[in-house]
Amino acid sequence: MAAHLRAALGPGPVGVAVSGGGDSVALLHLAVRAGIAVQAVTVDHGLRAEAAAEAAEVARACAALGVPHDILRWQWDGRGNLQDAARRARQALIADWARGRGLGAVALAHTADDQAETLLMELARRAGVDGLSGMAECRRAAGVDWLRPLLGVTRAALRGWLAAEGIGWADDPTNADPRYARVRMRRALAGLGPVGIDAAGLSAVAGHLQAARAALAWHAEAAARRIAGVEAGDVVIDRAALAALPDETRRRILRAALVWIASAEYGPRAPALARAEAAALAGRAATLAGCRLLPGGPRLRITREARAVAATVTPTDALWDGRWRFEGPHSNGLTLRALGPAGLAACPDWRAGGLPRASLLAAPAVWRGEVLVAAPLAGRPAGWRAAPLGGADGFFSALLSH
Repeated sequence: MAAHLRAALGPGPVGVAVSGGGDSVALLHLAVRAGIAVQAVTVDHGLRAEAAAEAAEVARACAALGVPHDILRWQWDGRGNLQDAARRARQALIADWARGRGLGAVALAHTADDQAETLLMELARRAGVDGLSGMAECRRAAGVDWLRPLLGVTRAALRGWLAAEGIGWADDPTNADPRYARVRMRRALAGLGPVGIDAAGLSAVAGHLQAARAALAWHAEAAARRIAGVEAGDVVIDRAALAALPDETRRRILRAALVWIASAEYGPRAPALARAEAAALAGRAATLAGCRLLPGGPRLRITREARAVAATVTPTDALWDGRWRFEGPHSNGLTLRALGPAGLAACPDWRAGGLPRASLLAAPAVWRGEVLVAAPLAGRPAGWRAAPLGGADGFFSALLSH
């Protein structure tokens, strides 16, 4: 195990997310014993009275191990799905913590059981290859590499090791609450043993599907480089060539374009994507996931939806809409926001650039209050340049990212 962790995590420093549960406590101790330089973090969601005491216990354990430790706190505002909100908040808090400490990676203690439960939940959703491939051993998000070095180890094995070493852990009662889908899948998995289906086996199946997913992504990226390009932040695709591709390849290209343009964490669900795809290939415009699909002659243009960015405002030296960077005479009082109808009306030469009106309405521009200062994509640069993060390679890379 020590050799495996050193290969998966490197020498460090690396962050370790420790909730106080058995899996994360085992990861912490195993990483320390493997000689990896780690820093630990615990997120107290404030959802259980015991959570603060459990976080304090993790702090004491880290102090005994000589591991730096921080506790981050979050409070739910009551909006949206609690589980999803907690997951998103946890990732954002830990990512900020890691970047603030110069850590490029954070290790998570997901096990083979977690992978198997994820696969069963995706089966219930009738997922395709991507969903059924489960959690990746390494995934980059929010500027951090999220590592899962224990996906090949069962929960029982980790708890057995902890018990043998005399190391305690906390049990979260919500892990036995059948109101949660993951708990129901855990119980279903326990009943599949007599027919030869267990956590280790399902985790291995997820690994096989990850290999298939990687091959499909490779072919989609190669096809995209042949038939698509990036123009002023829009993805432009040869419509006939797109229609001629296999269904899976075509949908991967469209999904990647939508994710990249909207700076989204996930792509749209399959039924919605299929409807938008059918409309676009038939020559009809469609709106999906904060983007517009605009067929025009032989090309399909995918651009940002103006309404989706109408309220997006940042300083000129910040990343706008998750992907646009500006170079120019930055100063206080200037902001970036969408060009919109008023801004476009102040750009009489916008047609000379060849971009459609729909693209320019959602394009970023420099403003001082209600006065347009510059619109580089609409023929009014005024000393400013705008470019999407990563350029065309940013889009092509989105086809390969998990």
